[in-house]
Amino acid sequence: MSETTKTKEQLKEEFIKNRGYWSKFWEDVLELDSNFFSTYSRFSSVPSKNNALSPKIREFIYIAIDASTTHLYLPGLKLHMENALALGATRDEIMEVLELTSVLGIHTCTMGVPILMDELRKMGRGDEVDNIEYGDHEKALKESFIKNRGYWSPFWDDMLKLSPEFFECYLDFSSVPWKSGTLEPKVKEFIYIAIDTATTHLHEEGARIHIRNALNYGATKEEIMEIFQCVSVLGMHALTEGGPMLRDLAES
Repeated sequence: MSETTKTKEQLKEEFIKNRGYWSKFWEDVLELDSNFFSTYSRFSSVPSKNNALSPKIREFIYIAIDASTTHLYLPGLKLHMENALALGATRDEIMEVLELTSVLGIHTCTMGVPILMDELRKMGRGDEVDNIEYGDHEKALKESFIKNRGYWSPFWDDMLKLSPEFFECYLDFSSVPWKSGTLEPKVKEFIYIAIDTATTHLHEEGARIHIRNALNYGATKEEIMEIFQCVSVLGMHALTEGGPMLRDLAES
């Protein structure tokens, strides 16, 4: 039987088999355009068929991208939390995913600080920042960051020079899940990869750093590729939000 001739009930059953759940908003998409729903179902089911990541970890990826401050898709967030719990995730594990996701705001600094440094130098004011030297306190903060987070990047040097107090607070804030969490380091990096590569963010430098970190922790190319595949469904929220609205308006 071809995809176009399958009944809506068959398409629904196939989705549940591949994705492991169903939600009311899919009813609206299925009713509006069953052919489009069928193609999306096949597209979004590739990760679950390849299974490089465990189902629970995939749900963590969906939680992270839906909870990201650049997206905040609450219906999906609740749904994937429910899915994760049903798959055996603990409250603490999901809380850790949210904590890892919450650091996204620091990209204001990781993007903005290098620009500030560059513009100061172009204006002939580079000595205001280039002559700043690390004292013992700053050196200790850098060592703590590497110990807690497992890596270092040049943009942290600039941030540490310009505002040691803020850097220290960020260090403490971002290190909580690394010091008290239960997810393995590789999975922590998976969460960072997901939120950095999300369509609503696309933070290339962060994605590169965390892909490298994940590989260093033993991640495979198949696992990381599956993260990308999971995150790529983000555009479907145009339908899960717009579909129900369209049906209501068209039927009123």
